[in-house]
Amino acid sequence: MKRILVVVDYQNDFVNGSLGFDKAVALESGIEQKIKQYKENGHEVVFTFDTHKDNYLHTQEGKNLPVPHCIRNTEGWNLYGRVADLCDESTRCFEKATFGSLRLAEYLAQNGYDSVELIGVVSNICVISNAVLAKAALPEAEIIVDASCTASNDDSLNQKTLDIMEGMQIKVINR
Repeated sequence: MKRILVVVDYQNDFVNGSLGFDKAVALESGIEQKIKQYKENGHEVVFTFDTHKDNYLHTQEGKNLPVPHCIRNTEGWNLYGRVADLCDESTRCFEKATFGSLRLAEYLAQNGYDSVELIGVVSNICVISNAVLAKAALPEAEIIVDASCTASNDDSLNQKTLDIMEGMQIKVINR
């Protein structure tokens, strides 16, 4: 079985920075263990990076969420904590200027994975966006979201998002 783990936006600004929240900090050990497990089993691990420019506040997203974050090459853009040590120069990374990554979806489709698991933050924005794109790219693959390794700053939205993903035939585990 060809499997891949997608670590979504586990960046400083979403964990302990400008848009950080306690539940994101608490995910670190689970995310770290999941990455190590995939690598030990010979499966691929990739990362997405929410990536904005200095003009963020003038973009559509910036007008709707006027909190500068994940400005490329700032400390807030970097991966958080011990997870950062698990992404080296040989690791494939997808920078994205919006919630979902079309480049990631194309990569998944081109490589024909049987299973795509997503973890990271924020569940009700970027995780769901990339899970839906993965499902569209690989309609016959098993798309999984590990609820113990994803979170939102809004618990109610997190639960609703997990419900919606289940309704879209995305397998939610460890709920």
